[in-house]
Amino acid sequence: MNYKMILAYDGTRYNGWQKQGNTDRTIQGKLEQILTRMAGGPIEVFGSGRTDRGVHAEGQTANFHLKQTEEYEDKSLQILEYINTYLPEDIAVLSCEAVPERFHSRLSAARKTYRYQIEMSPKKNVFQRDYYYGLGCRLDQKKMEEAAAFLIGTHDFKSFCGNSRMKKSTVRRIDSIEFEAAGESRLHIRYTGNGFLQQMVRILTGTLIEAGLGKRAPEQMKAVLEALNRQAAGFTAPAQGLFLEKVEYGEGK
Repeated sequence: MNYKMILAYDGTRYNGWQKQGNTDRTIQGKLEQILTRMAGGPIEVFGSGRTDRGVHAEGQTANFHLKQTEEYEDKSLQILEYINTYLPEDIAVLSCEAVPERFHSRLSAARKTYRYQIEMSPKKNVFQRDYYYGLGCRLDQKKMEEAAAFLIGTHDFKSFCGNSRMKKSTVRRIDSIEFEAAGESRLHIRYTGNGFLQQMVRILTGTLIEAGLGKRAPEQMKAVLEALNRQAAGFTAPAQGLFLEKVEYGEGK
């Protein structure tokens, strides 16, 4: 039986989503450890994407398969309760449900939304320091919006890919980039698209920040895209400001 989970986690103390042989501090690793103990045999968890070290999630989606036994058949609630009992406090399974066998959290995903959070005041709130990039200066939101407009649509985003050895296609579609003022000194940027390359959201954010600081003109975004070269884009914004907000699927998914 195939199960779909929605997860939330604080990525501060983890080395990202993907399990690694040299550490047990990964989200995937924690989940598989618990599910393997529950099922009495190896269980593999598939995530909708690999969040990097220090990146957070409010709506990560994952799926896993269990043998269809009487003990676990149609017992999503019991499975959810079992997993949450053994997960650390900074990881939570928000929901668990049986889904069609063909469902795959990554391959079936239609759109993803990420949110990046920036603190513009000189000093970050001490209680929110792990969830904001402390830029420490004001940004010109209008210039950032003008720059973002060049990025909407289907493009080759190779210039915004953190993996220089990427062999697969770097073409992606961005449906929207929205800016939201959160109080007097905070800015949230929300990216929605059909998929994102390694560190793509963080590089997009760093590039837009440079536009907001007057370090590059908004219209230069077109040249950055056409360059197909990571060196043409801006800096990679720090991980702690990034959240995977939600993953959307088609009908019946």
